[in-house]
Amino acid sequence: MDRKTIKRYYSLVKPGVLYGNVITGVAGFLLAAGHFKRFDAGLFVAAITGMTLVIASACALNNYFDRDIDSVMERTKKRAVASGAIRGRNAVLFSVVLGLLGIAVLAMWVNRLVVAIGLVGFVDYVWLYAMFTKRRSIHGTLVGSISGAMPILAGYCAVSGRLDAGAALVFLALFFWQMPEFYSISIYRRAEYKAAGVPVMSVVKGVRSTTVQIVAYTAAFVVATLLLPAFGYTGWVYLIIMACLDAYWLRLGIRGLTAEDRDAWARRMFHFSLVILLAYSALLAVGPLLP
Repeated sequence: MDRKTIKRYYSLVKPGVLYGNVITGVAGFLLAAGHFKRFDAGLFVAAITGMTLVIASACALNNYFDRDIDSVMERTKKRAVASGAIRGRNAVLFSVVLGLLGIAVLAMWVNRLVVAIGLVGFVDYVWLYAMFTKRRSIHGTLVGSISGAMPILAGYCAVSGRLDAGAALVFLALFFWQMPEFYSISIYRRAEYKAAGVPVMSVVKGVRSTTVQIVAYTAAFVVATLLLPAFGYTGWVYLIIMACLDAYWLRLGIRGLTAEDRDAWARRMFHFSLVILLAYSALLAVGPLLP
């Protein structure tokens, strides 16, 4: 297999999406390891490897199911399956191999709860979101956000082995985060979504309604992130830094209600969503170790 072909298969796993999800999985693991005061290097490697393979499998299969939509949209029309660079059958086989390997790793070296979380996330993203609600409902983003919050939950539960307040809070934070992140994209790329026939909020309900939703979900994210100290998972250092970041993002979101250039505002909102996700992940990783 030549380098060009390898790069094409590598692109199937959507590296940007993959690494973003893996980072949150690492953050969830380290938060739990710090809180419960037990870090197992072997468990860490197994959990992150298994999660990475399952997420990569879901992304690869999504390329196959979304090939018709991807071929219409400017930002996705060059994807390997949509462009014909990789045959659909090969993409599916690639996905199956990755998925089976990932589940095997999680089953043998992590725990059953994480296996269940991985399977739920896979089914939600590939079938419930990509195949059904994304194409039929404005609530597709809500459904898809469940799978996007699974990696951080899986990382946390790899250590804890149970669902508790910490698991609920990190899951909710990532679930809420995805709404303003994606809705911002849907505003400045609404023409592409309309052309592809994807019923996103900005196309069906308009930019004003979408902006209101962005503010509401940003506020919900703020609440979820700031509750961790109340349950003893992090201290005042986390609280102060996270509160400042939250306040800025929420203020930026509110400014969208009166922004003259909604597309420019939406791009800023989206870009800062990536900043706050990285910051939140870093603070979760070290939060239990700080005052």
